[in-house]
Amino acid sequence: MAKFLHIADIHLGFDRYDTPERTKDFFRALRTVLERYAIEEKVDFVAIAGDLFEHRNIRPATLNQAQVCLQALKDADIPVLAIEGNHDNRPYGTRTSWLKYLSEWDLLKLLEPNDGADAENRLSPWDETTRSGGYIDLPCGVRVVGSNWYGATAPRAIELLAGAIQELPTGPDHTVLLFHHGLEGQIARYAGALRYAELLPLKDAGVDYLALGHIHKNYTAEGWVFNPGSLEANNVEESRFQRGAYLVNLSPQGVDAQLQTDYFQRPVVRLELVAKGQESLDELTQMAMDKAIAAAAQDRSDTAPILELKITGQVGFDRLELDTRRLQEAIKAASNALLVLIRYDVEEMGYQTPLSEGQNRVEIEQSIFEDMLTAHRDYKTRAPELARGLTDLKDRQLAGADEIDLYGLVETLLGLDETVAAPQT
Repeated sequence: MAKFLHIADIHLGFDRYDTPERTKDFFRALRTVLERYAIEEKVDFVAIAGDLFEHRNIRPATLNQAQVCLQALKDADIPVLAIEGNHDNRPYGTRTSWLKYLSEWDLLKLLEPNDGADAENRLSPWDETTRSGGYIDLPCGVRVVGSNWYGATAPRAIELLAGAIQELPTGPDHTVLLFHHGLEGQIARYAGALRYAELLPLKDAGVDYLALGHIHKNYTAEGWVFNPGSLEANNVEESRFQRGAYLVNLSPQGVDAQLQTDYFQRPVVRLELVAKGQESLDELTQMAMDKAIAAAAQDRSDTAPILELKITGQVGFDRLELDTRRLQEAIKAASNALLVLIRYDVEEMGYQTPLSEGQNRVEIEQSIFEDMLTAHRDYKTRAPELARGLTDLKDRQLAGADEIDLYGLVETLLGLDETVAAPQT
């Protein structure tokens, strides 16, 4: 029986949200998952199905994180077999990458097929001297086959890989293929996902375990296709997905793959506050503060959470009056959250004065003017007074008043005549 750890989408060097602590989370996730489920479990090998790094070009600190984790496996005599993903693959026409660098330093084995060759030469055996090859036969009785990042050409690449696998000499009892691509129907808005039927040539070619990456959500299909998901959530939307690492046993009885999730993951708290339109700006701000601080305090983990507050509904004031950045900073200062994210998606309803039954036209008109003025940040404090002025202005215009007199009335209402006159006194 062979035992191995299947991980993918580690994304070392993740740098969104502009906080070094969040970048370190991805290192912590990798380090703890390898300690618990590779070294402590004494697996025969670790399989990385793409996207070890967030970027093709990485910083020295990110390279150091990878070296620390991989060296720990090497010290435990656990080989690491890896392929490139869409994030860390080398650009077309270049000969090296950071994964290639790690492979040349014997910290992992980067398995790459010869995509331009015919079926017989497409998959060459791993050569320790050249540190290259498309597949490797391990002493534990498993043949591990690599692939490249194929993007939209994945269906055709599957056919070619299946043909190449069938051309390989007889080897171990089990075949594992590392493939960085996703199945359709797993997440929304993912163009180019593979249909399950497009994977079947690999099964027919003898692949017992298809180790996928790319989609950051755990899923499996038909007992031979497995995707662990990313080790850590790359954004708050992904926090709702189950993810982890597969601890796999291959035996004559088949595949036993158990998803492991007990390792470092930053907790994410997501909240929604629905405004009713009756709250003042200060009231809504305080409600947001209270809700966010209470939720952060209820999180029982030892790790400061990422907190997302979504404010929806209707407001009775100019929506731009709510300073989301200041609110974000205030919540962070008053809670133990590592990050506070505000999603502000409200509609302005303005203040609507209730109309009494039996109101005459003038009263209704006055109410409408007041509603319009109350919804404006500069005029709401003088709404009743200005509404009467607008009614007077309308009546004068209908009576044929001179335009200069009308402009004078507007200046008086808004206090502009005093502003102009002030410098002359």
